[in-house]
Amino acid sequence: MPQPPDDLALAALFEPAVAGQWPQLVASALVKARRLDPDDDPARALELLSSTTYDGITVRPLYTADDATTDASVGIPGVSPFVRGTSRRTPSGWDVRQQHPHHPDPAVTHEAVMADLENGVTSLWLSDPAPGSLARVLDGVLFDVAPVALDAGRHTEALADELLTVLGDAPDARGNLGADPIGLRARLGAPADLGVLGRLARRSPLRAVTVDATGYHDAGGSDAQELGASIATGLAYLRALTDAGLDIGAAFGQLEFRYAANADQFLVIAKLRAARRLWARVAEVCGVSGAEGGQRQHVVTSSAMMTRRDPWVNLLRTTLAVFGAGAGGADSITVQPFDAAIGRPDAFSRRIARNTSSLLVMESHLARVTDPAGGSWYVERLTDDLANAAWDQFTAIEGQGGMLATLESGRFAAEIDEVWQQRARNLATRHDPLTGVSEFPLLDEISVVREPWPERPPRAEGALPVHRYAEEYEALRDAADACPERPRVFLATIGPVAVHTARASFAAGLFQAGGLATPSAADGVSFEDSGATVACLASSDKVYAEQAEAVARELKEAGARHVLLAGRPGDYAGVDGYVFTGVDALAVLRDLHRRIGVV
Repeated sequence: MPQPPDDLALAALFEPAVAGQWPQLVASALVKARRLDPDDDPARALELLSSTTYDGITVRPLYTADDATTDASVGIPGVSPFVRGTSRRTPSGWDVRQQHPHHPDPAVTHEAVMADLENGVTSLWLSDPAPGSLARVLDGVLFDVAPVALDAGRHTEALADELLTVLGDAPDARGNLGADPIGLRARLGAPADLGVLGRLARRSPLRAVTVDATGYHDAGGSDAQELGASIATGLAYLRALTDAGLDIGAAFGQLEFRYAANADQFLVIAKLRAARRLWARVAEVCGVSGAEGGQRQHVVTSSAMMTRRDPWVNLLRTTLAVFGAGAGGADSITVQPFDAAIGRPDAFSRRIARNTSSLLVMESHLARVTDPAGGSWYVERLTDDLANAAWDQFTAIEGQGGMLATLESGRFAAEIDEVWQQRARNLATRHDPLTGVSEFPLLDEISVVREPWPERPPRAEGALPVHRYAEEYEALRDAADACPERPRVFLATIGPVAVHTARASFAAGLFQAGGLATPSAADGVSFEDSGATVACLASSDKVYAEQAEAVARELKEAGARHVLLAGRPGDYAGVDGYVFTGVDALAVLRDLHRRIGVV
């Protein structure tokens, strides 16, 4: 067998890399792109390429060994602080947990349950099932093979008793009764009865408690707020369980945590790793060591990121979310079907949802490596920064009297709303783009029609709001679609194609995000024939200086009531407004709807 040479150097043909060279190379590229002044410090290039999360964490374009965290804060897989994962995951993958919301006919839910279990699903999540329906829904389910997790809301205790009756003497039955009184208070404003935790834990062989933090995510909260609230809620539940007579180790064993995963795969990975680190610290302070301190995580793809418009893009969003959850070490993962924001998913969309996990596990082999992102300087630093930000949130909540107290006072809701307002501004300016909605909208898309969801459970005063990031744009699209004839904005392109294409495309995308058609002079359409009452000039700054005022005057003489210009604001007579990168697109579109007469 040939032997490799002892002096093999894999980088021998390359000059040694020097970290200081990278900003200089980036700066030179940004100077050529006119995004950086030649006299600026090259370090300014790093600032231009950096971004900030909603927790104030700076994400830089380059990380080096100087950003490495200590071995003690990371640990090894299966050992506290469990940053690198617990020992529950196997090469066969994570638990594929499919959600089954309430359906008026239990037979329909039963059929969906059996189809899922026969095709790759390994556990069931029953949301808001009707009292008296569980025997029919779960008929034929092997409970030692397919655990059942309940999410019964206001009927938690009654349906928990019903599930225990259905389980009967089933050997090795597993699952979760889903008691989450603080989460119920946050989502619905219902009174929080923490006594239910002890009552269920004392008489159930299953886990009794879920810490569901997805409500904070759906309200627009940040990752650190979601994590801090979950740890504070978990601590409140530990107190309630030990007050009910459970020892601390048994109390830890009663809890499962539920988090949301969006399409930002690296933040999802960091969030789950940070969550385990935080909970391990709580376990350490409580005197719990070993596997009992490892947080059990159920991750659900984000409801807030899902869109009704161009819903097929949701397939990409959920795939990224599942990748992040899988690489981040989630124990159970639920993939929401791509049409979940529209109505009740059909058999096809449910099949695609469960196959997303199957593809990543069986074909992409994502579960074969424990903590595949571990060791990345970026991921380790992001995990550490997020853990510290979440710990600050947790201690602040405890300082306000605990999770329930801060919900009752409205303080936490106000803090989440601050983040939502910032997020809403970024959505409005398209700093946070929504593919198929605020960017690259498809006006002639074929609508996906589904059976509507039943009405949500009533929400009392003080409940957190529920947001979807696309909701404002979709409301504008709905209003435009309801018009007898599609409203439109005429694109008055000036000059050669190479000169006007970039800004014409930008303006067309912005207007179409509000459901407005964009007939264009570049296609040989005149303003008079376009049927529009609003026009937008599109060309270069040089051409604007020479022709913008004359073209605007001609458009108004032809009947245009409002003339916009695609470009930075200037002083052009006859131009009434401007659209440009960073403009409040929602404000522009609402104003255009008003001017055109869209109700």
